[in-house]
Amino acid sequence: MQRIRAVEESFVEPILSGEIRCPVHLCSGQEAVAVGVCAALRRTDMIFGSHRSHGHYLAKGGDLEQLVAEVYCRQSGCAKGRGGSMHLIAPEHGMLGAAPIVAGTVSLAAGAALAARVTGDGRVAVAFFGDGATGEGVVFESLNLAALHRLPVLFVCENNLYSTHLPIRECRPGVELVRVAEPFGIACRQIDGNDVQVVLEAASEAVLACRAGDGPWFLECSTYRLRGHVGPDDNIQGSHTDIRPEAELAAWRDRDPIDRLRQQLVEQWEVEEARLEAIRCEIEAEVVKAHELARSASFPDPEELTHHVFR
Repeated sequence: MQRIRAVEESFVEPILSGEIRCPVHLCSGQEAVAVGVCAALRRTDMIFGSHRSHGHYLAKGGDLEQLVAEVYCRQSGCAKGRGGSMHLIAPEHGMLGAAPIVAGTVSLAAGAALAARVTGDGRVAVAFFGDGATGEGVVFESLNLAALHRLPVLFVCENNLYSTHLPIRECRPGVELVRVAEPFGIACRQIDGNDVQVVLEAASEAVLACRAGDGPWFLECSTYRLRGHVGPDDNIQGSHTDIRPEAELAAWRDRDPIDRLRQQLVEQWEVEEARLEAIRCEIEAEVVKAHELARSASFPDPEELTHHVFR
């Protein structure tokens, strides 16, 4: 969680200065969902992300230096500098892709789960998507397919209360997104997505059930992004207006998942503050090195524009 937060916050300055040119959707504040779910998975299990998937990529084992290089659109990036922030992939760790199309990878997760079911290899697939994706028809088609064939797939809805800049109360008749899975007879649960232990426990139960043939599952994780929809802050970016009330932001900052876990580690598990600080410093050094390597790496060769393209 600390590594995800550190790398997300490290992008702020180069985004504002224009050094990073691609759109970057930061997941600061939502780290517990990615970490809690991926901690319940095996390396061979498969995950699919969205436009806000730096955390999913890192939590599943994706290389930090390759992530940073990709955001800088360098050849050494995980997608060879061709994808940028929203197209991340690390198949060797089971991260099979992220894409900016809302709900675009949900059906891919269902398809991967169908393949696992046919081969009987015991793998589980996970689809990460935001609350806005529940307005897309493909989500319901995927839920139906998964329920019909009892596929080993976990649908993880990260409900951060806003679809881009539209409050969920203004785009849905009700806010209990978990109920979208009920008509399909899918096991579902609404949980605190800012408590990593809660997420881990729920995800572990869901993954075990899926692996035993009792899938699919649906988790609605209540969480909140502390930065703007795209970029560090929508007002600073100038392209949008952040309509979120300051009191709301303050309330969610008080529920910061990293601060909560740190408090639990110190008070309940008697972990020394010095140890946690050492971890933070080690991570900060990793992130600084990743940026240095990215800045010194080359951009993709224009002569190779059509390479790595499916046609």
